Amino acid sequence: MFNKSIVTGLGGMLLLSTTIFNTWAASSPTNAEQVPVLVEAAARQYVLRWADSSGLIEPKFELNVLRGSRPLAACGQGVTVEAVDTRAPGRMKFAATCSAGPGAPGWRYEFVVRAQISARIAVAANDVPAGKVIADEDVLLERHDISNITDPVSDPQDVVGMSGKRALRGGEVLRMALLASPTLVKRGEAVRIVARNEQVEVSMAGEALDAGARGSLVRVRNASGTIIRAKVTGAGTVQPADMPVSIKP
Repeated sequence: MFNKSIVTGLGGMLLLSTTIFNTWAASSPTNAEQVPVLVEAAARQYVLRWADSSGLIEPKFELNVLRGSRPLAACGQGVTVEAVDTRAPGRMKFAATCSAGPGAPGWRYEFVVRAQISARIAVAANDVPAGKVIADEDVLLERHDISNITDPVSDPQDVVGMSGKRALRGGEVLRMALLASPTLVKRGEAVRIVARNEQVEVSMAGEALDAGARGSLVRVRNASGTIIRAKVTGAGTVQPADMPVSIKP
C-alpha cells in the first residue's frame, strides 16, 4: 500500500505534469519510488474532476494506491499515467507507462487505486411508501460514504416529485436507480391541453391515448377528434409538442 504522505513532499514535481482527458504525463525522468506518487496524483485529479462534474456537496476523499508484486523500475524518459477502469471509485485501475529510450527498455505497470469518498447527499427523511410522490419534507442531506454508489443525488430537488419503485426506509440513501417519475397522465383519462403564446394561454379538453410521466410524449385526441403529440406537464395536463394547435378560447 502506498504511503500518502509522500505526495505532499513531491507536490512541486507534480505541478510539472500535464493532463489530457484521462491521461496524465510527467516529462522529467522518474525514479522507481516516484511512480506510485504519479499514479496517486493522477487518481486524485480524476476524483476531483469527477466530484466537481457530479455536483457533489462538500466531498472528502482518501486514496490508497496498491502495488503489485512486480518490482518497479525507474524511467529516464518520463512516465504517462492512464485511467484504465474508473467505473467504481472504490476500486479503480490506472496504468503507468514508460516509453522505451536509447539503451533502456520501456515498461507498463497497472495499479489498483481505492478511493474512499464521502459527501453530503440526499437521503429519505422518513419512511416513504412505494409509489408515493416524494415531497420536500421527505428528503434531507447527510454525509455518507459513496465510494461504491454510482448514482448518488446531491440536490434534493432532483428527486422531489419522483416516487420510489419500492418502499424507502428513513435514512436510506436515495439513488436514481431506486426512483421513477410518477405517471401523471393515464391512458383513457380526460386531460387538459394547454397552449401558450407569449402572454396568451388557451386550453381545451382532450383524451390521453397513452400513459406518461412528466416530460414524456403521449398521443392525445383533442375535442375536434384530431390526434396530436403532446408533452406531459403536470397531473392531467399536456401541451402540444409539434406545433401550435388552433384552439378557440
